[in-house]
Amino acid sequence: MTHIHRLMATAALGLALSAPTAGAETWRYAFEEALDEVQGIFAQKFKEEVEANSDHEIQLFPYGTLGESADTMEQAQAGILQFVDQSPGFTGSLIPEAQVFFVPYLLPTDTETLASFFRNSEAINGMFPELYAEQGLELLTMFPEGEVAITTKEPFASPDELDEVKVRTMTNPLLVESYKAFGATPTPLPWGEVYGALQTNIIQGQENPMFFIESTKMYEVTDHVTMIGHNNFTTAVMANKDFYDGLPEEDRQVIENAIDVAFDHIIEYQKGLHETSIEKIKEAKPSMTFTTLTEEQRAPFREAAQEVEARFIEMTGEGGQAILDQMKKDLAEAQEASSS
Repeated sequence: MTHIHRLMATAALGLALSAPTAGAETWRYAFEEALDEVQGIFAQKFKEEVEANSDHEIQLFPYGTLGESADTMEQAQAGILQFVDQSPGFTGSLIPEAQVFFVPYLLPTDTETLASFFRNSEAINGMFPELYAEQGLELLTMFPEGEVAITTKEPFASPDELDEVKVRTMTNPLLVESYKAFGATPTPLPWGEVYGALQTNIIQGQENPMFFIESTKMYEVTDHVTMIGHNNFTTAVMANKDFYDGLPEEDRQVIENAIDVAFDHIIEYQKGLHETSIEKIKEAKPSMTFTTLTEEQRAPFREAAQEVEARFIEMTGEGGQAILDQMKKDLAEAQEASSS
């Protein structure tokens, strides 16, 4: 983040802090996307519910208004922000076990199974909150944002064809390991630098859910979209723990109810979003290609995923193993629930 950007972010936060509260509290909520993207839609529903059921006001800060992801996390931990939505991709250095969401081919792509998993998972609802609490954060919920697709300048259908292709990753050690295993050259970059790096060929690829590829116009600087089925983007909504613990029970209940309503809303909102986003990209750039690898083509990527899983255990030890085992159990139960 440049000096001028830090000044702008500080000024924006200063305005927020000086906003009148009319006798009620104003709570600040930052997230990693634009207002009309998935995290923004969730945040707007949360704001609507809190304001309809309390005297409090929620101020929303989309991506970029308060800096990069590292900045908003620091602000949430310091209590400057009351709420923050951030992917485990960025919290992996704080909470190594959260990198489990980047073990390839662990999460299913089916929306119903995913929704059931995130609602009922013991790993998410029972084990992760303790780990987040150690970092001064109250984990309120996690939710899926869509199947991750890879956009590149050249087509590929095997790890060999990704050789020497520089693919942008979040600053997440396990995601770096994944792309190494997939044959590519992982290149961690802050999101604000990605478009320019693709434009100038510093990197040749990046991964994101389809709606984000469309809304951020990644198709303008890449030519091919490939679905290898390796992951579904996950994000987490947190509160500053001291703030949350200091609230009266009534306010905590308002927040929990608003989170539940926003969760249901965002699952419903995402139905068909992947396909709609593809159509929008095709309309904007008819030459863009879309490829879904067959199970046979995915086999070498799945094989590579095994070494990434082993690397996750090396990084996180017994704690990581316990979370991975619990997640696999939770996923099996979600699969059974959605197919019955």
